Amino acid sequence: MLLNRVQTQLLALKEQRLQRFRRTVDQADGVQMVVDGHPMLAFCSNDYLGLANDAGLAQALCEGVQRYGVGAGASHLISGHSRAHALLEAQLATLLSANIPSAQALFFSTGYMANLGLLGGLAILAPDTEIFSEALNHASLIDGMRMARTRVRVFPHRDMASLEQLLAASTSSNKVVVTDSVFSMDGSVADVPALLDLCRRYEAWLVVDDAHGFGVLGASGLGVLEHFGLHDERLLYMGTLGKAAGVSGAFVCAHEDVVSWLVQRSRPYIYTTAAAPALAHALLRSLALIVEQEGQQRRAQLKQNISHLQQSLLQRHWRLMPSETAIQPLLVGDNGQALALSARLFEQGLWVPAIRPPTVPDGTARLRIALSAAHTPAQISRLAEAINFLEAQMPRS
Repeated sequence: MLLNRVQTQLLALKEQRLQRFRRTVDQADGVQMVVDGHPMLAFCSNDYLGLANDAGLAQALCEGVQRYGVGAGASHLISGHSRAHALLEAQLATLLSANIPSAQALFFSTGYMANLGLLGGLAILAPDTEIFSEALNHASLIDGMRMARTRVRVFPHRDMASLEQLLAASTSSNKVVVTDSVFSMDGSVADVPALLDLCRRYEAWLVVDDAHGFGVLGASGLGVLEHFGLHDERLLYMGTLGKAAGVSGAFVCAHEDVVSWLVQRSRPYIYTTAAAPALAHALLRSLALIVEQEGQQRRAQLKQNISHLQQSLLQRHWRLMPSETAIQPLLVGDNGQALALSARLFEQGLWVPAIRPPTVPDGTARLRIALSAAHTPAQISRLAEAINFLEAQMPRS
């Protein structure tokens, strides 16, 4: 039977405590959600600034629907490229012009598509393209490299010496170094300045996936490039707009010639219907909120929330991994124990997902606590008290 193999593989996942399930959100009001019919306090969203339920953004989305309708109707290169898309790309390029010379931006439907499109477009610049990938890069980057069908070298996490050896040994005419900025399951930040220095020395592009940094890092919330004060034409920057920006989509920002090339050769951009123009219209409002005083206040509140959680958890058995970002992973280790802890919290109305292999290495199952500026100190204390209580019940070896 054809289904026997599928059923056998599903049973194996279940036995290893690796089977995944979906929950249905019936209603969301910031960090308060109704999930499968139950009220929950969520610590699992990437809505880091609490903008996804902002009334001003909701109004801007409605305005976009009234002006542009509910769909684009075609790909960007046919008739789907609206004025809203053009204005959003222009504004993104302006905001990032301090970091990227002659900056131009390209709007994608998702961050996954943006990474596939960017890496695929870069790979066909030369037949001997070689990609150098950080070991903890996101799955979308990994899949983009696979689809590029070019040579890929993986260097250990934050290991600049290993990367330099690989770059020095390469004879490729088109070298591409690829990294996340904020690693999505660890919360740590890449040493982007050191990576850029190596790219300058060995004449390589530097692709930075700033999915979890855009809107949060930097004095104006413009991400990791602003955070480190970087400026170079070899920088190829991807930012998502469905996390801290609170809406949907993603963008690539690079030198205008690189973006022109992607318009010609990026298959995920060319061969898909454009995202709804109303989303782009709402994102213009989101960008304004991020860089204005309100955005600064939200980032300050997020920073306070991170500090409050770190100070409130006892961490006698389960320890937070080193992170100063909104992603605060609590390392548990065992898959079953991580699932049980997540389930006990869920029973108390606290939604914190357990992350297991293959998303993270074997033996490093964890709770991925995602904080938002929308969380109150009382809500964070409630989570910390629940974890501390459950930790106290752990048997001591």
